[in-house]
Amino acid sequence: MVFCGAPGWYHGKGASSGVPSEGGVVVTTDRKLQERRPLFEVTKELVAVAQGLEKADLVLRNVRLLNVNTAEIQEGLDVAVRAGRIAYVGRADHTIGPDTIVVDGEGKVLVPGFIDGHIHVESSMVTVREYARVVVPHGTTAIFMDPHEIANVLGMEGVRFMVDDGRDVPLNVWATMPSCVPAVPGFEDGGAQFGPAEVAEAMTWEGIAGLGELMNFPGVLMGSDHAHGEIEATLRAGKPVTGHYSMPDIDRGLNAYIASGVSSCHESTRKEDALARMRLGMYAMMREGSAWHDVKETVRSLTEEKIDSRFGLLVSDDAHPDTLLSLGHLDHIVRRAIEEGLDPIRAVQMVTINTAQCFGMAHEIGSISPGKFADMVLLSDLSRVTVDRVFYNGRLVAEKGEMVVAIAPSVVPGWARKTVRLARPVSEADLKIDAPEGASSVRARVMEIIEAHVGTYARQMELPVVDGAVPASVDRDVAKMAVFERHRATGTRGLGFVTGFGLQGGAVASTVAHDAHNLMVVGTNDADMALAANALAEAGGGMIAVRDGQVLALLPLPLAGLMSDEPARIVAASVEALDRAWKELGCSLHAPFMTMALLPLACLPELRLTNRGLVDTVAFRFTELFV
Repeated sequence: MVFCGAPGWYHGKGASSGVPSEGGVVVTTDRKLQERRPLFEVTKELVAVAQGLEKADLVLRNVRLLNVNTAEIQEGLDVAVRAGRIAYVGRADHTIGPDTIVVDGEGKVLVPGFIDGHIHVESSMVTVREYARVVVPHGTTAIFMDPHEIANVLGMEGVRFMVDDGRDVPLNVWATMPSCVPAVPGFEDGGAQFGPAEVAEAMTWEGIAGLGELMNFPGVLMGSDHAHGEIEATLRAGKPVTGHYSMPDIDRGLNAYIASGVSSCHESTRKEDALARMRLGMYAMMREGSAWHDVKETVRSLTEEKIDSRFGLLVSDDAHPDTLLSLGHLDHIVRRAIEEGLDPIRAVQMVTINTAQCFGMAHEIGSISPGKFADMVLLSDLSRVTVDRVFYNGRLVAEKGEMVVAIAPSVVPGWARKTVRLARPVSEADLKIDAPEGASSVRARVMEIIEAHVGTYARQMELPVVDGAVPASVDRDVAKMAVFERHRATGTRGLGFVTGFGLQGGAVASTVAHDAHNLMVVGTNDADMALAANALAEAGGGMIAVRDGQVLALLPLPLAGLMSDEPARIVAASVEALDRAWKELGCSLHAPFMTMALLPLACLPELRLTNRGLVDTVAFRFTELFV
């Protein structure tokens, strides 16, 4: 268990005399906030407060308690807090003393702090500390992040950086150890390689809560020593294995995958997927991120079947800063589930107690019960999930959408920068796709994107040959794509075609290219593609859009080519500028840069391109570009 307390925070709203307030929040600046202390250190204090023998540090009065233990709302209750933990739930007059801070809940709904069971903080393009500053005002008090993006670039040091960056913030930050570095061994080249030995080591680290999404489900099903060795190391440590099973087979394949010890999966996109997982005792993580909007379909497994929802979770997976700032975090996702017909109480359970139980943390977080950490959210409107105030460790940390405690900025080490290492600058010749000798046209395998979904379709399209080469075709909405290895300057590259972006000119490039995060370029002509690739490499990574030799928008992400150390609002402004540039190039899709970022991920159906070549991800083998 990690106790991610903040021993140095102070509330910033003026000194308190310690006199209970009437109708408002009294906060203190004259004493140090307590660290998150393990239960065994404070049992006597909690027992004494519950009986009125000692007094509480904080009492929330007159709340409507959403009790996630019993799926009911209890009217007119109080909650007493001591040493950062809940001591008593009921009528708490006997726990109030002269130094007790009293908060009038004004009949608002009190819920446990929200918990995100599957999130890649790197996808927010900001550091963990900046991420906390953004999501805590939305009611999020805990996350289980999978830092496999940075792990694929910076290895074990990258994972350590993320875990360390999550300390001393008003947010429980646990990490799952990345399991697939690279995502699918043999199909791509990244910046590191993890195996059972690395997983076993990480399981001894403070802050590691389990194994990250096991994308190598083919390895699991085929009995790979590598995949099963990682599972063994995790289970030996008594920690959960999180999953990534993206195939439609919900019979033998899914049964086998769960039998290996994998206990959760966020890859449900259909009602049937989520239902099958829950029926087999697997936690079905229903995803609603910036680009992946799966809740509408997956929540039907609960609204239409009327089954027990204890194995259902709501997660974000990937969320860009503009989404977090404009729509929110888990408050937004719970709201979406309610809009789709899910009972609000069950929706709240799916980001609180269900998630805590999934990770074996229900003895610490996930409910407002005696002994648990006092991470609580006051909602002024349950159905709209309107967050009024957020308490972490029994202290007010956010109010009316704003933090009321300070979070120091991240300290980014020099070795985490300048990670784009190409063998040489990209030339137009590097992007040329030669046609078979004498051909006037070719039948090419083309990736077709699906808006707001992680999958692609494998298509075959007839393309013309021009001067012995196959160019992009604006008329057919076929763009050219290239992936360059950028970690060890090997010079390897893959070339292919993609349709569905609607590009009318120019090119876009990104070093956010799951999961190896090589340098990826998509464009309509070789000159702009080369410019985009080289300009992005010079910037140290990020995302870029160019047209006719001019840069339209650049989002620098110098930290591993994945994140910025700027405030979220600045990064969000750059994301918005990038989105406008995509539209100027002719693309009207929602968050197209996120859809593009998955095109090299060789564990998602049906066709992908890595630096090693074109991959048939249904048969899991390399395939030729031309039929």
